[in-house]
Amino acid sequence: MSFQKNAGAVRRYAKVMKFSAWLQGIPNKVTPPPFRLMQISSAFWQSRALYVAARLDIATVLGDKAIDNEGIASLVSANPDALGRLLRLLAAIGIFEEAAPRVFRNNKLSAFLRTDNPQNVRAMILMHNSEAMSHPWFEQLEQGIRQGVPPFKLSHDEELFSYLDHHAGFDALFSEAMDSVEVLTGDSFASDFDWSRFERIIDVGGSRGTKALAIIKRHPHLTALILDRAQVIAEAERYWSSQPVSRVERLEFQAGDLLHEIPSARSDKDIYLLSAILHGFDDLTCKTILHKLSNACGRTGARIALLEMVLPETGADVAGASFDMQMFMGTRGRERTLCEWTVLFEKSGLALEQVVGLQSFGSILVLQPIRH
Repeated sequence: MSFQKNAGAVRRYAKVMKFSAWLQGIPNKVTPPPFRLMQISSAFWQSRALYVAARLDIATVLGDKAIDNEGIASLVSANPDALGRLLRLLAAIGIFEEAAPRVFRNNKLSAFLRTDNPQNVRAMILMHNSEAMSHPWFEQLEQGIRQGVPPFKLSHDEELFSYLDHHAGFDALFSEAMDSVEVLTGDSFASDFDWSRFERIIDVGGSRGTKALAIIKRHPHLTALILDRAQVIAEAERYWSSQPVSRVERLEFQAGDLLHEIPSARSDKDIYLLSAILHGFDDLTCKTILHKLSNACGRTGARIALLEMVLPETGADVAGASFDMQMFMGTRGRERTLCEWTVLFEKSGLALEQVVGLQSFGSILVLQPIRH
């Protein structure tokens, strides 16, 4: 029996994304090559301008008003002329709108920088452009490519996840950014997969449990166990303590390390969820985690659901290739093709039961232990 839901909508989404990828290639076809190369080489100007606007929290300050650069500058403690030039650049690329000369207001894009917008991606922008994440790109990418070592490791002399363990401020920003991933991907992971066939989700590396919560809200019989690092679980419990009890009464939190111990399944009504976890690890570590998942399933008939990107064997689009490079920059992981995923599963004693398509750039890979 298939776990796929909304198959028609998923197919239509795939066609739209294929068309979008084709559109993104148009500038390469119509722009003179030297000028196009200059556009690409200077793209970081735009990302840094966006970062500073997010740091100053200009979108929140603007709210629903149109304000001149003098007024905005006084509210964010900036130089009016410099701020006006920054906003002019951002308006030129479609972020904010210049309503009148040197008068700016939010538009459809900048609205998602407002902290009063529950779907804002401000934390993601701040995280990716932070010193910790941007220095490896600017300072160590060439050496990383030459040596095959993550530039983050070369820049900070330690792996990303170790760095998070003793940089509390960055760890909090990282967790907040990861919680906003759902804004980028949508909630199709909750609607396009048939979760109704299960009774408990074991969300491994689930942070605050926002993904599990989105699922169980649709299915009153479902509960969820969230497993993550001790400091992440502590922060999650602090966060939810200020929320209505009804929102989290079916969520349980447990501190743990997926590399050492994973809670055992009780029955075939359990399903393990790992959302964008394995792409952060190399093949050897992935096999260790997958082996532990297989052992945790035992002979109960429990399933494993991996929410991951699946790259095409050839012709990856810009988004997929970019995510893969980001994984190289910060971790020993990678985005994988279906062939690469399948090899990993087979070496870990797991069988790929189904690839469930989503109205998103990811898929859900459904696994079961191979029974001998």
